[in-house]
Amino acid sequence: MYLFNHKLVTVSTLCLVLFLTACGSNNKNDKADKQVLNWNEKTELPTIDPSLAMDGTSFDMLNNSMDGLYRLGKKSKITPCLAKSAKVSSDGLKYTFQLRRNTKWSNGDTVTAKDFVYSWRRTVDPKTNSGYAYLFDGIKNATDISNEKKEVDSLGIKAVSKYKLEVSLDKQIPYFKLLMGFPIFFPQNEKAVQKYGNKYGTASKYMVYNGPFKMSGWTGTNLNWKLIKNPTYWDKKAVKLSQINFKVNKSTTTSYNLYQSRKLDETELSAEQAKALNKKKGYQVLPSATTYYLGFNKENHSGLENKKIRQAISYAIDRKQFVNKVLGNTGVVSKGIVSSKLASYQGKDFADEAQTTAGVSYDKDKAQRLLKEGLNEIGKKELKLNLLTDDTDANKKNVEFLQSQIEEHLDGKVKISTTSVPFKTRLARSTAGDYDLVLQYWGG
Repeated sequence: MYLFNHKLVTVSTLCLVLFLTACGSNNKNDKADKQVLNWNEKTELPTIDPSLAMDGTSFDMLNNSMDGLYRLGKKSKITPCLAKSAKVSSDGLKYTFQLRRNTKWSNGDTVTAKDFVYSWRRTVDPKTNSGYAYLFDGIKNATDISNEKKEVDSLGIKAVSKYKLEVSLDKQIPYFKLLMGFPIFFPQNEKAVQKYGNKYGTASKYMVYNGPFKMSGWTGTNLNWKLIKNPTYWDKKAVKLSQINFKVNKSTTTSYNLYQSRKLDETELSAEQAKALNKKKGYQVLPSATTYYLGFNKENHSGLENKKIRQAISYAIDRKQFVNKVLGNTGVVSKGIVSSKLASYQGKDFADEAQTTAGVSYDKDKAQRLLKEGLNEIGKKELKLNLLTDDTDANKKNVEFLQSQIEEHLDGKVKISTTSVPFKTRLARSTAGDYDLVLQYWGG
């Protein structure tokens, strides 16, 4: 398929995440005797560097251990955080924030306007190679800085005083305050970044925190860590939990067994488990605006540089069958690159309004015709491609299905091998272009 850059094929939008939760109620008494939450993660933690984070696990940790100008609540409600007040110019191109006084970093430093200036400049600096630097588009000179056309200190952010921050825009950004609740826009302590150098954000001890919790016990590679209540947090009265224990379980069988033995307060369920446990107390179905898609590498001369071959692979995938058989109807077929229920305008779902057939349709005959034409154009009779994915049980099942669909519906002329690696490795290989095909997902 081709959506925008001819490198993606949308597979499915996963709209329902199935959970068993029992925080406090997994004991005999309804009220927990300790304010400690034992939480399951399905993937390892790649980083806690706000400039480099690109995944849900990293952002979850940053949202719990860091503060920005605003918080995002239920239905994206914006509430003030470090921004005590804000003034917007009449043309919508200048925001002036008055920050809370005497909020602290965990190293004892005061959080100031300069911490925001340093953080934003570091993120848009091409040397940092931030995957989400493009979100600064619209902030004065940000795009030119990312494209190395202007110096980083020309970015439209200025510390007017210790607690007064000014942001200038190139154009109006209607969702600007929403962006400010995203961790990539959070402040960073320059002293800590300089002290830890390349180690910054790679383990809990190589970071300073200004949020509700402080991280502990994460070495950068281990599969369990903690968030401990931050005693110097400015809003600590609102923090009810004393500690959150995280444990990575890539198998829902393992996590469910731990839940049963009261070592976890929550577990995500597979489609099979959900069918058996949907009457159990604590069972919940939560919507998740997450889109699964295939990335095509057009640069490694595997044959995917040919447009018709990419189209053929896309048309060879029966997404309805994927949703029914693999996801157990816990998802829906994608209507486009934007997930259903992610965003709406005047009561209308953006995914419905922007619905397309490009890249989301199944047509076996068309797939075979396009493949034949594409192979003729590159002078080959067949292709051998590798499909990269995460090493979770769920993703292994996903790629098994995709492998069989592509090979069967293209009459064996495209042979698919699969490689399952840890999430952190998959992210690194995806960024480096070290793959033929890669199964990825993006969640809002």
